[in-house]
Amino acid sequence: MRGISKMFPGVIANDRIDFSVERGTIHALVGENGAGKSTLMRILYGLYRPDEGEIFIEGKKAAIRNPQDAIRLGIGMVHQEFQLVPSLTVAENIVLGNEPLKSIWVDRKAEKESIIKLSKRFGLHVEQDLPIREVPVGVQQRVEILKLLYRKAQLLILDEPTAVLTPQEVDGLFDVLKRLVTEGHTIIFITHKLGEVMDICDKATVLRHGKLIGTVNVADSSSTELARMMVGEEVLRPSEERHPASKEAKLILDDISARGDRGLFALKHISFKVNAGEVVGIAGVEGNGQSELVEVLSGLREYEGMITLASVDLKTESIRFRRENGMAIIPESRKTQGLNLLGKVSENLIVNKYYQKPYSAKTGVLSWKRITEFAKELIVKYDIRADGPDAVAGTLSGGNAQKIILARELSSKPVALIAAHPTRGLDIAATQFVHHEILHMRAENVAVLIISADLDELITLSDRILVLFEGRIVGEVDARTVTHAQLGLLMAGLTDAVS
Repeated sequence: MRGISKMFPGVIANDRIDFSVERGTIHALVGENGAGKSTLMRILYGLYRPDEGEIFIEGKKAAIRNPQDAIRLGIGMVHQEFQLVPSLTVAENIVLGNEPLKSIWVDRKAEKESIIKLSKRFGLHVEQDLPIREVPVGVQQRVEILKLLYRKAQLLILDEPTAVLTPQEVDGLFDVLKRLVTEGHTIIFITHKLGEVMDICDKATVLRHGKLIGTVNVADSSSTELARMMVGEEVLRPSEERHPASKEAKLILDDISARGDRGLFALKHISFKVNAGEVVGIAGVEGNGQSELVEVLSGLREYEGMITLASVDLKTESIRFRRENGMAIIPESRKTQGLNLLGKVSENLIVNKYYQKPYSAKTGVLSWKRITEFAKELIVKYDIRADGPDAVAGTLSGGNAQKIILARELSSKPVALIAAHPTRGLDIAATQFVHHEILHMRAENVAVLIISADLDELITLSDRILVLFEGRIVGEVDARTVTHAQLGLLMAGLTDAVS
């Protein structure tokens, strides 16, 4: 790709970027959110048209106007959100749109044989007859890769491919990628996880603010150097200095069970406590009860058992009561649960206290002067980069949107903080800010519960880590001594292998 530029209203997403990938290599594309990675790859895959620049495949100039052109040129892309039809089988998803025909009918025998051949060749075993909705995410990812190989893709673009995998599934994916490159395939690997870049990639290209910063040989670089290239300055890990947690339990769950949306139990007899000044992490492959746990704690889902916050039983208490008595929530999705995207920054900052003095008079009339003053204070304190309190929340970047939620929740001086995937989708600088604030809460004697799919995050921040599997706690480990492999085994339900 030579001199690639792409503009959106008010934003230069790609600014004359040169990017080349050698056959038979795994090439990382890294950068903060908004750096231009996805835009560049969407141009390569035909989802966007560049304003300037040229693309060459095997030395020949290529016109890529849509994904069909890309596929004909041997380019395929596995998106972070899988593009699969839940009601169709694994086999039907793999061949969808390219079914082998016998007369006017789909040749199911030929379909099955071709998939078996591909599966054996690349070590991608799948159960062909199962509906996609019944297979785990690791298998769904294999299906996405098989879709591309079935269409004879030679260059595979993988967007954050390990985001929803256990460590063992990540190892399996890496084995597959290594086999692919030995067969002559080429991989472009988009990731935020610099450890993975060092483990699996041959080269890494860094983008920042839409510009090319540089390409390095991974063997000659380090994760620290890559992080510095990404953010333009040295990235520091959160301070490891910690004071012993209090023995006073601020949040206690006793024999909690709850049903999921399908009516089956998603949480089964969960019991644990979080002390003041302690960070407890919850690990697990997504879909094992984490979302239901957050909803139960928030007051959004009915449950059996007892939850106490600062010795108060919450069973019959309202969501407002929980908030007023010291529970703060960073929800899973800032877009659908954490913010009113059409509302102002100031409105989002006072949604949990708008009815209280000094923001509201007895008559119920809001004091916009006091609300604006409060918003300005938090914008400065939490470094929310917005065009003032009246800026629309939906126009902010992911990191600044998350800072609105942090500012709102932490400014209430909580007793317990429930943080669900607090840095999902954030770049290094924003992640570092969130981690600092969480550790500050710990130092302020807040009881902190973190639910995260990022094992590095859990190990960095937590004192103890609990592992959820099929709605049950299957293990508790010391974050200071546990390994990724041990957590991965617990996340897969293999408790005997760890004990």
